[in-house]
Amino acid sequence: MRVIQALLILFIINGSMVYAWDKQPGQPPANVVISKIVFQTLAQNRSFIGTLYYDRISHVSTEVSGLVTKIDVRAGDRVEKGMPLVNLNTEILEKEILIHKNQIDQAALHIRHSKKNYQRMDSLYKKGGISEKDYDAATFVYQEALLKKVSAETILEKLLIQKRKSVINAPFDGIILEKNVDSGDWVQQGKQLVSIGSVNDLFIKVPVAETLLKFVSPGDQVPVIINAYNMELTGTIENLSPIADAKTKNVFIKIRIPMLTKVAQNMSATVFISTGSKQKLAMIPRDALFKFQGNDFVYTIKQEKAVQLPVNIVTYFGNRIGADNEHFTEGMPVIIEGNERLRSDQSVVIVGEK
Repeated sequence: MRVIQALLILFIINGSMVYAWDKQPGQPPANVVISKIVFQTLAQNRSFIGTLYYDRISHVSTEVSGLVTKIDVRAGDRVEKGMPLVNLNTEILEKEILIHKNQIDQAALHIRHSKKNYQRMDSLYKKGGISEKDYDAATFVYQEALLKKVSAETILEKLLIQKRKSVINAPFDGIILEKNVDSGDWVQQGKQLVSIGSVNDLFIKVPVAETLLKFVSPGDQVPVIINAYNMELTGTIENLSPIADAKTKNVFIKIRIPMLTKVAQNMSATVFISTGSKQKLAMIPRDALFKFQGNDFVYTIKQEKAVQLPVNIVTYFGNRIGADNEHFTEGMPVIIEGNERLRSDQSVVIVGEK
């Protein structure tokens, strides 16, 4: 009897547990943010690896010889046009400038004195009071004084130019790529001091097959990724290299990109170049994409539930991709936030739209 009672109690307990398990609530709705699909006519593209470079580089040299007393920059520094880069010693130059300023003052005194004498001699000569020889001598002294002053002023002007050129300034806004001198170095005229790359002339050169040139044109905007930082931006095709590679027949496309900091010449970048004709594509934010078994998918919403849809990426355009799947329609919602742990057929609640 006790055994039967124990079995009956166990059956009731187990039955209650099964009932309780069956009554547990399902997975709660997920809060999501959506974006709506728009269609745009774009060309198919694929990625190419390019190289960053400064299209405008100045190898700054000195026009005068001298001892480097100060250098204000290091490789990698950002400089603005007109900013002092290198200072040469001007101590001796300052003394020479002072000497020639004194010589100009002396010449001015000599001019005033010789002018009075000349004017007096000129008056006497016209009256016949002096000989022609004395008159010519007074004229010569006066004209010589004038020439000495002009000569001293010319030398002073040259010295002042030399002083100005003892401070070497940045020719444009740029990045110091290379520094070849330091304080205490003696530099000769023409010595290369620093190299500067213009921050307003930053480009990417990308080798592409000559057969793809018919799909690109100057002025086209292309998506770019700076690989070192996974930074996405938009570049503009400027022109083509006029010389193709003799072996591969590849042609370099020059792509201008906005000014960047913390980049180095010869760094790599991924550029998406058109490789086909234009077609109408569904534009989907990249945040909506997720991988499943190596393929790309997005979640849309139907009857307040998440529905998983495959994505065939045809092109990349900024922070969006273009897809040609027939199941995408204009205005279809896709989930861009909250899709990380979402499951197909899970209930969702839209809490925002971007």
